Amino acid sequence: MRWLSFLLLANGTAAAQSTPGRAAKPLRFDFTLVAPIRDSFVFHVRGEERGWAVWQYELRSDEMGQEVLYTATSELRPVEAESLRIVVNRLTGAPVASYQRLDFIAPGSDTVQLEHTLDVRRGAVTGRRRARTRSGEVRMTTVNTPLPADAVWSNYAFFAAPLANAAPGDSLVGRAYGEFVDSLRPLVVVAETSRSVTVPAGRYDVLPLKAAGFRLFVTRTAPRRVVKGETLDGVFDFELAGSGPPARPGP
Repeated sequence: MRWLSFLLLANGTAAAQSTPGRAAKPLRFDFTLVAPIRDSFVFHVRGEERGWAVWQYELRSDEMGQEVLYTATSELRPVEAESLRIVVNRLTGAPVASYQRLDFIAPGSDTVQLEHTLDVRRGAVTGRRRARTRSGEVRMTTVNTPLPADAVWSNYAFFAAPLANAAPGDSLVGRAYGEFVDSLRPLVVVAETSRSVTVPAGRYDVLPLKAAGFRLFVTRTAPRRVVKGETLDGVFDFELAGSGPPARPGP
């Protein structure tokens, strides 16, 4: 969800300065809590259905170790369509690879497509970013940026489910790398009071996690997953509509 990643990166510094409550803890992730699953969501803007998303988690093992492959496709009408593919080390959560493509639907947008293809090699993010304008111009940017060992990809919706050390009232702090802006920013998460929520897929006991202007509702029992998200102003939300096994094995 590109808009969520950008929102968090844009507001991370302010959130870090204004987070109330007890002293912040470092973010810690445990991807062994994530099971292979395919989740479908419905988007709402001011209560009106405006799009959809499908998220899929797969587990992979080879001679290099264990990995989690997360893929997502979505469409938010009439703004954008997105394809996303993220790979992380399952045991450490360390970034391995990221691919994202955004097609902008809105007729007033000068940029009609953004894309990045990135890998992490020897402690650095390498690859390229690509932008295409409505006039047909294509701009390519080479990426070669050092990545600290504690940094994660910027997609907070992906990292919320395996967040392992959050309890109600906690403030948690880490660093996220912005794939489209090529920079590191604080990632600050506040855990709110546990509650139950009802979505089209059923009723779930969740821990709400708030970051910048967004709140995600995450189950705390297996399989860990996000079942709902909403902007704090109530304009936008998404809800889990259904689940099933992964549609196909990853490459």
